[in-house]
Amino acid sequence: MLLEPIVVTPAASGAAITDAEAGALARATVNLFKAWGLSDAEACTLLGGLSPRTWARWKDGGFGRIDRDLRMRMAHLMGIHKGLRYLFKEPARGYQWIRKPNTAFDGRSALDMMLRGEMSDLAAMRDWIDAERGAW
Repeated sequence: MLLEPIVVTPAASGAAITDAEAGALARATVNLFKAWGLSDAEACTLLGGLSPRTWARWKDGGFGRIDRDLRMRMAHLMGIHKGLRYLFKEPARGYQWIRKPNTAFDGRSALDMMLRGEMSDLAAMRDWIDAERGAW
């Protein structure tokens, strides 16, 4: 008897971010950006070019439909936040670190690196922080 190979997709494995999880991510992202002291323009850039009007609605608690790209961006941002919480015992230090110049980034800050706007910039920062905390 020949068996068909099993293909596990993110949705089949439970790895897809559900609508409820996306809403929770959006609420957490709004709070994180407040802690980081981001401007509205910075927030919109990190969220992949989210419109200022949509960002204003998010800050008021209205999230609407959140597409896959935006879900992944927020997941990376939460991974960055989590990594910083491991690296810094005092949360405020992690929040401040985001804006501080860093020799590892040629004198730029982590925020400068992430504000280049690509999903890969967020993924790279998350990987860098994970490597710094020894998560590999």
